[in-house]
Amino acid sequence: MTAYRARQLPAHRGPAAWDAILPPRAARPALDTDRTVDFAIIGGGFAGLAAARRLTQLASGARIAVLEAGRVAQGASGRNSGFMIDLPHELTSEDYAGTGDDRTLIALNRAAQAFAAQAVEEYGIDPNYFDRAGKVNGAASEAAHAHNVSYARHLDSLGETSRMLDARQMAEMTGSPHYQSGLYTPGTVMLQPAGFVLGMADGLARAGVAIHENTPATGFARVGSNWRIQTPRARLAAGKVILTVNGHLESFGITAGRLMQLFLFATMTPELDADALARLGGHPRWGITPSDPMGTTMRRINTDQGGNRIVTRTCAVLRSGLAARAGDLARASRVMRAKFDSRFPQLAGMKMEYSWAGHLCLSLNGVSVMREIEDGLYSGCVQNGLGTARGTLTGIGAAELACGHASDITRHFTAEDAPKPLPPRPVRDIGANTVLRWKEWRARAE
Repeated sequence: MTAYRARQLPAHRGPAAWDAILPPRAARPALDTDRTVDFAIIGGGFAGLAAARRLTQLASGARIAVLEAGRVAQGASGRNSGFMIDLPHELTSEDYAGTGDDRTLIALNRAAQAFAAQAVEEYGIDPNYFDRAGKVNGAASEAAHAHNVSYARHLDSLGETSRMLDARQMAEMTGSPHYQSGLYTPGTVMLQPAGFVLGMADGLARAGVAIHENTPATGFARVGSNWRIQTPRARLAAGKVILTVNGHLESFGITAGRLMQLFLFATMTPELDADALARLGGHPRWGITPSDPMGTTMRRINTDQGGNRIVTRTCAVLRSGLAARAGDLARASRVMRAKFDSRFPQLAGMKMEYSWAGHLCLSLNGVSVMREIEDGLYSGCVQNGLGTARGTLTGIGAAELACGHASDITRHFTAEDAPKPLPPRPVRDIGANTVLRWKEWRARAE
């Protein structure tokens, strides 16, 4: 008998603000009775819900269950910045330019966007939660502007459109005098990530998929022809199991010692009143990723997405124990307060309503773990900080593998190498966090 047991369950620091700003809702029922399904999906984020939707397309009439350890949209899917990016976005590079076949990656990312757009239409998801607005790489220094120029040249070599914005145009858009320039690319979809995944869950439930919240999988084992999943109150038997738990794949002993467990941090303002909006100026919606990947992501949303608010996201820490610390969030909150005040002096001193940590998982060689682990057990994990698009792709691919279906997605991810081994702890943690702090300091203006 093959058995896997969770070493620990997901732990989150701070509230999932994207969910908190939406209307409250009742929890979906936890699994409390033993049952049997054809497909069980462990994890109800972007990857898990994409896998469930793809299964409904490939295995009509199949019994499908999704087990979410907490509440849908309160894990990593409600803690990211909501950028579904189509272009190369390599976080370990100086300017996001990819290191492999960028045209293939662009095509795959756009396939993820198309899959999500079809779900928006099919499930009646609020289109404000799926805004094809594009994004801007913001630059606050000559070095960062040079990154933008380099990235624009790279995009031009790929036949991709971009447009440089000057300091005046950046100030008109954001209301901030901080930016020297910006590089606008039109293909990014700006999500209200919690609203989008909740809409996905609602649509899947109407299509007959059982979604169980507050139902962590504490372990699973192969018993005869089925996998038997243990949860706190009941067991779920399934012919095939798909793991869409991103970095928590390592909790089950899979790819142990090969995954970098990173946490990024964010703050969100309270609802901006009329006076604050008048002082701020700028456009009602925009999204900025930093020209230096270790810089600060900024985003402004409006009432249709949960209120007139500004999101600040920066700072990173590696925690191999799969949980951010209180001190990590406290430090990041101080840094983000200074970043916010420097960008918006007209709003300086504003108290943030929400502060939180979000869990990312990277591999040293930038690969995902989208493959069949053993007979009937599949993984759609390791999104390398690109959870909205890469998570959607790995979820689709895992479902296709489980159905014996080949596609460009399955061919791409199954051809990837295995994640490279990491140095042992504590060398890994000390070394990585030293490098992260240095990179953060170097990109401090960004």
